[in-house]
This record gives sequence, structure tokens and C-alpha cells, in this order.
Amino acid sequence: MTPYQRLDLWLWYTRVARQRRDCVTLIERGKIRINRQPTSKPHAKVHVGDVLTLPGNAAPNVRVWRVLDLGERRGSAQEAALLYEEIDE
Repeated sequence: MTPYQRLDLWLWYTRVARQRRDCVTLIERGKIRINRQPTSKPHAKVHVGDVLTLPGNAAPNVRVWRVLDLGERRGSAQEAALLYEEIDE
């Protein structure tokens, strides 16, 4: 059985937003894709190797991340950066 983590929790561990409920809101608005499939469910499963598409800081930009590891806690920005790798287009 492949281990997984809830999408909202993983995004919070990676410091996408300051609060977990902000991650939930982002997901519920349909702003996140897992392996090119849009999701609006905060409880969606994230596995190591999945590719996530997230809105960028500026309107037309997007971020594409590959999941490298599942988090255990919300740590520093340096710890969060170990959970994913940025994929350049």
C-alpha cells in the first residue's frame, strides 16, 4: 500500500499558506491540480512522485512541483523545500 497524505495538510507543511484553512480555501476554489487533474477536495490524496500545479505569485504564473516526500510537521522554510522540487517548463 502506497503511503499518502491529505492535500491540504501537505500544502500547509510546504508553507503555501500561513494557515491550513487558507490551503483548504485554495483547493476548494479549484486552484490546484494533481497530475493534471483539477481537484476541489482538501482530502485528496498526495503521493510521492505526484506533480502538483499551483497558482503563482503573479496572476499569469503557475508553479509546478513534484512531491519528493510527505511531511511530518510544519517546519522551517528550509525543511519545507525538501518536500518538493520545482519543475521548470
